[in-house]
Amino acid sequence: MNSLEHHGEYKYFGNIRRRLFVIIFGTDTRSGRIFDIVLLTIIILSIIAVMLESVKDFDEMFEKELEVLEWFFTILFTFEYIARLFTSHQPRRYAFSFLGIIDFLALLPTYLSLFVTGTQFLIVIRAIRLLRVFRILKLSRYLGEAQILASALKSSRNKISVFLVAVISLVIILGTVMYMVEGGENGFTSIPRSIYWAIVTITTVGYGDIAPQTILGQSIASVLMLTGYAIIAVPTGIVTSEITAANSRRKEKVEKICHSCGIGNHDEDAHYCKNCGEELL
Repeated sequence: MNSLEHHGEYKYFGNIRRRLFVIIFGTDTRSGRIFDIVLLTIIILSIIAVMLESVKDFDEMFEKELEVLEWFFTILFTFEYIARLFTSHQPRRYAFSFLGIIDFLALLPTYLSLFVTGTQFLIVIRAIRLLRVFRILKLSRYLGEAQILASALKSSRNKISVFLVAVISLVIILGTVMYMVEGGENGFTSIPRSIYWAIVTITTVGYGDIAPQTILGQSIASVLMLTGYAIIAVPTGIVTSEITAANSRRKEKVEKICHSCGIGNHDEDAHYCKNCGEELL
């Protein structure tokens, strides 16, 4: 093969690589969006197949079909993973990235099932691959709101910690009281079991597996139930107030006014004016 032919072959494979890159990684293109939507559909179908396989009656009826489906999906994902490595500008970086590791782990269970039984159910790890929907639907634009929520939760962690300690103390005390009032004959066989009842009651879940039988016990339970409704509102109010404060701080940062041209409403992380290019003070 002469150098001209070699150059033509290299150019040919280069064109294929560029086209595949646009399809696989280019979510802004029509072909890229179609590829990602098809990929997500296949991921969902593979997860459904694994779930159906765990249903005994269904697995007995369609055991062979489900096995064929699983290998079909795995082979598709294997080719897709190889294609991502082939088209990526930095294959090593992709392979060790979060999504790259998830893509690789999604392949392992089926191949491991040839040697270790039961590992095929680990295929549900493919559900994490659905995170790619953030790129398709452009949900990254909402990261600012997510940062506000994270900031609010971080700012309110001390208040919520104090609140949780108070609630834990309350259920321990009331659980102990109910153990003394009701006793083992009414289902309150131990203090931990009574504390479990207090937690279920105060959170308004009410499984009904344990219930007080005495008048005094029922009176305590009634007070605990009403207290539960009030308790639910406390963390909501704490987080809501912190979200409001975080949102106000963000707006103050966003309202950066350029001293040169007077233009405002810059991005939070902007250092220069989007209109005249002057540094924002």
